[in-house]
Amino acid sequence: MTAVAHEPTTPAEGLLDIFLSLDTPEGFRAELIEGQIVVTPPPDGDHEDYINRIMKQVIRRSRTDMDFSGNKGLKLRSGGACPKNHVIPDGTFAPTAARLYRGADPWMPCDGVAMVLEVTSSKPEADREAKRRCYARGAVPLYLLVDRETSMVTLFSEPEKDDYLRLVRRSFGDPLSLPEPFALDLDTADFL
Repeated sequence: MTAVAHEPTTPAEGLLDIFLSLDTPEGFRAELIEGQIVVTPPPDGDHEDYINRIMKQVIRRSRTDMDFSGNKGLKLRSGGACPKNHVIPDGTFAPTAARLYRGADPWMPCDGVAMVLEVTSSKPEADREAKRRCYARGAVPLYLLVDRETSMVTLFSEPEKDDYLRLVRRSFGDPLSLPEPFALDLDTADFL
């Protein structure tokens, strides 16, 4: 029996094959965002502190019990001829009752995800623009962006096609209401 090498039939398949075979250095993460491979270095402590503050509030105060995953790979629809986006949010929230993470592949579909969280770091434009479009295409209901450069927190909601129809932006220090299934006011006072 002779083995036959798999040859990608399209450039998008070739790019996806290259991406999935990457061996990134420890602590780095690779994502495939709108047809580009993006490699991000390990985050600084402040980045992780914002995530921790938000995660604790949601877990303790959300009306619906939530599970949290840091750095969970999500497969999301792409635009144009690009392969599926492979994005790793800083945080992913899903209702506990769904047990979404149990048995999930490293790159799982985003069905059932309630909210994704990003904290800007070395590539803030990717979080503000490209990832926002990716999450909207994937119909992720809520996208929470903590923008350290502008000292603002933004909640994007009502995904439609390539973007979110609604956004609510607050300065650090002002509360931000998270709708159902969370139904809580996110306290950002300690973001200052």
